[in-house]
Amino acid sequence: MTNPDSGAGPEDAGEKDEIFTMDFGFLPIPKRVQYDPAHPVHFGLVMNATFGFASTFVVANLYYCQPLLIQFSESFNVSYDRVSNIPTLIQAGYAVGLLFISPAGDLVRRRPLILLLTFICAALSIGLAITNNLAAFEALSFLVGVSSVVPQILMPLAADLAPPERRASALSIVLSGLLLGVLIARVLAGIVAQFVTWRVVYYLAIGLQAVVLALMYFILPDYPARNKGVTYWGILYSMGKFVFTEPMLVQAVLINIPSMACFTNYWVTLTFLLGGPPYHYSTLAIGLFGCIGIVGVCMAPLIGRLIDRLVPWSAIIMAASGLLVVQAIETGIAGVSIAGPVITAFGLDVLRQMQQVSITTAVFGLEPNARSRLNAVLILSLFIGQVMGTSVGSEVFNKFGWRPAAALSLAWTGFTIFIILARGPHVPRYTWFGYEGGIELRKSRLGERERKQQGDVEKAGTSEKSDAAAQEQVDRDVRDSADIKEKEERDGREDMRDEKRDMEQNGAGLEKDAVQETRRD
Repeated sequence: MTNPDSGAGPEDAGEKDEIFTMDFGFLPIPKRVQYDPAHPVHFGLVMNATFGFASTFVVANLYYCQPLLIQFSESFNVSYDRVSNIPTLIQAGYAVGLLFISPAGDLVRRRPLILLLTFICAALSIGLAITNNLAAFEALSFLVGVSSVVPQILMPLAADLAPPERRASALSIVLSGLLLGVLIARVLAGIVAQFVTWRVVYYLAIGLQAVVLALMYFILPDYPARNKGVTYWGILYSMGKFVFTEPMLVQAVLINIPSMACFTNYWVTLTFLLGGPPYHYSTLAIGLFGCIGIVGVCMAPLIGRLIDRLVPWSAIIMAASGLLVVQAIETGIAGVSIAGPVITAFGLDVLRQMQQVSITTAVFGLEPNARSRLNAVLILSLFIGQVMGTSVGSEVFNKFGWRPAAALSLAWTGFTIFIILARGPHVPRYTWFGYEGGIELRKSRLGERERKQQGDVEKAGTSEKSDAAAQEQVDRDVRDSADIKEKEERDGREDMRDEKRDMEQNGAGLEKDAVQETRRD
């Protein structure tokens, strides 16, 4: 069965697409979420929240292990150094999944891909919960990381399904779910492991992923595969090509890396700051700082609505300027007053989220058919920034103290502002530097300007059409006048011929009468 519309979202149309009623050839797709271009599935708050929920409890798989390392050491009877490889392996697996699996969202149908990855992740978590072998646990951790890229496939799908005027809001909810998963995983694992064995954490993870799988089955809409005829290796090649040919993407990467480094630099070294003088806080009190991050995550809808009203560039520069102020406060009063770390924690979460949503919205506008690949590049840049912030920030803190580490983040934030200002908001796609097109920051004003320009073009076109119509009427009148004159001349010639014929007939009659008269005489 075929249909005349094409693409993975309602904005696409083209060659005919096959409509699927089964996933994997045997699993029926609920009728309400089957692909129907005539009646596309509505992307409302429920679907958006489901995407955020799925992101939360899939990405949480990457962070359950971090508070459990001591229990792992005791359970597997190995040293702390040996179990410290587990977080590294799971993050390495995640990087592999980002690079080699998430771009497939531009090649295959996303619904079965998401369902398959969620099922694999849940199945592997069963092995984590029951194994008694550390090597098997490490191998399974790596594979769990590889399959935990579901949120990075949901992000481009949300951008495809959401109306353009709500795209930033939709992305902010999915991104907030992802950030919430990072926070919840650590808190949940720490609390559960405090009272029962660490294996219960993974049993809980299995149950949560089963819920995600059920929700995705009934709510996730099906859409045809994008980029038909393109190979998997072609997808990977084009992803690498974008890094060198898309100025906006390069700009986004150069903003993401130092910005994420600032974020991880703060949260990694915060434990050392609060545990030492002058605060001397307990581990529980330090852990409660994560609640500040949750408050920031809950502001996602407000942030998304603000970004929807602005040109993405303006939201990016506003967020970067706010981060500069926050880092300056951190550098100035951290270690003197607890207000410094609190303000920094809240500001980093809110402003970093605002910046990331704005960057993602702008980059996704480059190539709708390549959003999975573009998103993979963005997330890989965040991964690089995370590693840089953790390693360099910790090194600076250990050698020079808190204030130099905070000053390092201040310098990184200043670099991001320089990168943002190097390229204006309305320059042509392949322009690397400059401010061609102006610096209008509000979408409403930009829309008015575009409508006015369109009206001028239409008005000019109407005027040209009127002039052409008037000239055509003149030409028609001239042709009609010439036709009338020609007709009159033709009629005059015919009248002359008729008169001549009558005269000839009359002359012949008179001559005949004269002859007859002569004969009688």
